[in-house]
Amino acid sequence: MYTIDTRIKDQSFNALQVQKLVKTDHIEILSISLEKGAVFPKHTSATDAELVVLQGCIVFHINKKDFELSTQEHFSFPKEVAHWVEATEDSKFLIIR
Repeated sequence: MYTIDTRIKDQSFNALQVQKLVKTDHIEILSISLEKGAVFPKHTSATDAELVVLQGCIVFHINKKDFELSTQEHFSFPKEVAHWVEATEDSKFLIIR
């Protein structure tokens, strides 16, 4: 049946919060919230991924480059490349991979 999921809206700004919204054989969608000044530590993705900023402003660090992303912006990044994210204001974003 049809359902409305409010986990993104209800996700708090408390350091780093990660919620798995969808996981199938073909796609995974993560909802991430970062409190202003919080950091999502350095890591890699096992697959190419898409990042969509829903709210706020983040800096995405990859390959010694910094990309400032804000509300309603989209960023693609490749698998197996170390990266990390910091929030310059309370922020929420999706990772789709």
